[in-house]
Amino acid sequence: MQATLKAIPFSFHRSPKLYYLLSPLRLTSASPFSSSSQWFGFLRDAISTSDLRLGKCTHARILALEENPERFLVNNLISVYSKCGSLTYARRVFDKMPERDLVSWNSILAAYAQSSEGVVENVEEGFHLFRVLRQNVVFTSRMTLAPVLKLCLHSGYVWASESVHGYACKIGLDNDEFVSGALVNIYLKFGKVKEGKVLFEEMPYRDVVLWNLMLKAYLDMGFKKEAVDLSSAFHRSGLHPNEITLRLLDRVSGDDAEGGQVKSFANGHAASAIKSKNQVLTKYLKASQYSALLQSFADMVESNLECDDVTFILVLATAVRLDSLALGQQVHCMALKLGFDLMLTVANSLINMYCKLRKVGFARTVFNSMNERDLISWNSVISGFAQSGLEVEAVRLFMQLLRCGFTPDHYTMTSVLKATSSISESLSLSKQVHVHAIKTNNVADSFVSTSLIDAYSRNRCMEEAEVLFERNNFDLVACNAMMSGYTQSNDGHKTLKLFALMHKQGERSDDFTLATVLKTCGSLFEVNQGKQVHAYAVKSGYDLDLWVSSGVLDMYVKCGDMRAAQFAFNSIPVPDDVAWTTMISGCIENGEEERAFHVYSQMRLMGVLPDEFTIATLAKASSCLTALEQGRQIHANALKLNCTGDPFVGTSLVDMYAKCGSIDDAYSLFKRIEMRNIAAWNAMLVGLAQHGEGKEALQLFKQMKSLGIKPDKVTFIGVLSACSHSGLVSEAYKHIESMHRDYGIKPEIEHFSCLADALGRAGLVREAEKLIESMSLEASASMYRALLAACRVQGDTETGKRVATKLLELEPLDSSAYVLLSNMYAAASKWSEMKLARTMMKGQKVKKDPGFSWIEVKNKIHLFVVDDRSNPESELIHMKVKDVIRDIKQEGYVPEIDFTLVDVEEEEKERALYYHSEKLAVAFGLMSTPPSTPIRVIKNLRVCGDCHNAMKYIAKVYDREIILRDANRFHRFKDGKCSCGDFW
Repeated sequence: MQATLKAIPFSFHRSPKLYYLLSPLRLTSASPFSSSSQWFGFLRDAISTSDLRLGKCTHARILALEENPERFLVNNLISVYSKCGSLTYARRVFDKMPERDLVSWNSILAAYAQSSEGVVENVEEGFHLFRVLRQNVVFTSRMTLAPVLKLCLHSGYVWASESVHGYACKIGLDNDEFVSGALVNIYLKFGKVKEGKVLFEEMPYRDVVLWNLMLKAYLDMGFKKEAVDLSSAFHRSGLHPNEITLRLLDRVSGDDAEGGQVKSFANGHAASAIKSKNQVLTKYLKASQYSALLQSFADMVESNLECDDVTFILVLATAVRLDSLALGQQVHCMALKLGFDLMLTVANSLINMYCKLRKVGFARTVFNSMNERDLISWNSVISGFAQSGLEVEAVRLFMQLLRCGFTPDHYTMTSVLKATSSISESLSLSKQVHVHAIKTNNVADSFVSTSLIDAYSRNRCMEEAEVLFERNNFDLVACNAMMSGYTQSNDGHKTLKLFALMHKQGERSDDFTLATVLKTCGSLFEVNQGKQVHAYAVKSGYDLDLWVSSGVLDMYVKCGDMRAAQFAFNSIPVPDDVAWTTMISGCIENGEEERAFHVYSQMRLMGVLPDEFTIATLAKASSCLTALEQGRQIHANALKLNCTGDPFVGTSLVDMYAKCGSIDDAYSLFKRIEMRNIAAWNAMLVGLAQHGEGKEALQLFKQMKSLGIKPDKVTFIGVLSACSHSGLVSEAYKHIESMHRDYGIKPEIEHFSCLADALGRAGLVREAEKLIESMSLEASASMYRALLAACRVQGDTETGKRVATKLLELEPLDSSAYVLLSNMYAAASKWSEMKLARTMMKGQKVKKDPGFSWIEVKNKIHLFVVDDRSNPESELIHMKVKDVIRDIKQEGYVPEIDFTLVDVEEEEKERALYYHSEKLAVAFGLMSTPPSTPIRVIKNLRVCGDCHNAMKYIAKVYDREIILRDANRFHRFKDGKCSCGDFW
């Protein structure tokens, strides 16, 4: 609720932020009034349809585009929020008004009157506003007294009504038809029949409603003689009686009003004719012959045959069946005209009709206007609000129901439990409803107990749910709720056990059961169990259900069986966007990124439009393949589909550009994202860190904190990684301390890994070793691997040997440990130790991952290994390498033969450096791409020091930007420098 209340600013001055966020409407005229009148139309529509969203949108545009909105617009805004039941918004608008007129006061009083029933605070505040009004405004009108009188009625205070009556006399409104009628109604409701009679007799004109109120009051108080006299006076008045009048007159004459026969002295038609027609209408309704029903109803109206409440109930039920709001509203108008809307049964049917047709605002209006309500009225409106996503309002209505003294039944409990399951305070509210269910003896009802099981399951309180389940009869809905709860609570094995028990006891499953069990099988990677459920779905005919078939597909994808997933996908008659996206996501999760793009092409050929999740998934595939051009095409598709504004899509595209080596594009896109969530900030921070832009990443982190965005543990991984790649050791220590002290985030192994990496890159390998040994957490293999690499760079063979030993204890088959150790000895010219490391590696039958590099040119991947001769242009490539080496030597390049880790002559060592895979890839890029365009190369292992040095010279000599992604990070070479600052 708090987030909702902050959604709209209430100051009537132009907001620069909103001005850019909201596109202005095109106005038909430049005159000052044309703008206001256009807003007025929208506001009147919002009022007439009780459309809160339309009212909010119009309010936002008024704030953005109107410097000083006219007072009548602001008054209508108060009316909009009042009509839509948003008293808080209405009051804020009122409080912010620079100037108020009588209409402003009348509007806010009407808002409080509408929200006053059963809410003492609103009644008292309404009276307070009326007192303030009298102090500030000299003249009031009948429109002022109308809401005040309603407040009097809801307050239950007789003295308040008498005070307002005296005030009405003082200002000359005591003879006003509306004011007098309202006072008569109040006095009669409070049992002041004598006072009501005096006012009634003084009124110059009295409508049928007032006659009915007076007559009902006499009958309820047992004043039979007065009731007879009043009925005679009514006959002499010449007014036409409505249905309520007829029932009251039957009571006066001594007939049983509930017996079903109503005398009609007005038109002389017998009730049997109406009953006969209603039987015909009932027959048509049961047979779903709606056209015949409506034609019969039209004939009744045209022949002036009286209708009764049953007639209206049947026609309103038809409107629901036909999903026709227009028909329902026409019948409502007719009921209003004939006075049937005042009948309890008809009003209940109207509420039900509007709720079923998704117009809960209209339902609430009918509910608020009812003079009399029963439990069905409350149940209908609570259920309507709960089913329409207005859970908070549904719970508030339930609380009002209790205050009004009604005892909820099982329907009430079921509806309010559905509402509580979607509220933040769900568990607490559900427990309170559970208590009410026990007090009212409704807890044994199967619907209530199943709803309670569902409520507890949604909150992962499975012990409470199990207690209720054991007391409940073996019911499919209850079983489904339990299985869903187990799955959400990561206790999937119990889901499978319950499903097996259901199957054993002969309980038939439905689509929800199968979808839940399939989801469980996928999360547990139980492909064999999943296949059995799939077979059961085929056998029971549910395999054609889109929900179940999508569940089957998702299960196979999560279990890694892509062959079965493809079969399941092909079995879906008409796959929707969810099924296509699941298939695409499955390809990516199982390492088949190229196939994911093929599936996407098929999806577009079938005419299925991707949604935001599809685009985000494909962006991830581009990241995995480091396929920048493919990623750009996905970005173009996102622009065409107008979904780049989605935070999920924007974050995925930022991540894609960063991982594909285009950090400038990533940063540019990040700045254009209007609603940045924490994931977007994290993606940008990590991207900058990987590209060696440590200072930029830390500056972005400061900007993030200044905007009030709270960092999470992933944010600090990005920040510490930035410190590591930029050699900022002291900064890394500060952030480790800050994350726990300032944000309550306990450092995890990933954070310590970044800190250890920062120490190692800075040459502080002993300090890094001490940090690992002093940690309370168990060190990971990646920490030792990074430290071992640092030992090799620093030439610290002693520490490196200790670290390698610990690394091999954790992962004895890790080839990188042996390779790093042997390379470290080779760099130190300790050839015997190097050979020993190689021998150990062969003894463990561990194979080294071959190093290779690749480059994408004209949508084709070209892969190179050291001294590669497989490329058709290999001779030209090797000649280009020789030319490049010659050119960069002239610029000052000196081969670093320490990185030729073999015991041979220096000349041979130098030549061995020339044909490393990354140099071959860059040479091919220089040959195959236009001048001045960036060259992007990816290597599967860490780039060696000589190649790193050579790239700096190549970038300078050939005036090229070279982006090289190795196993650790991105290197951006430009003008003879690297973005990593030689820390990698």
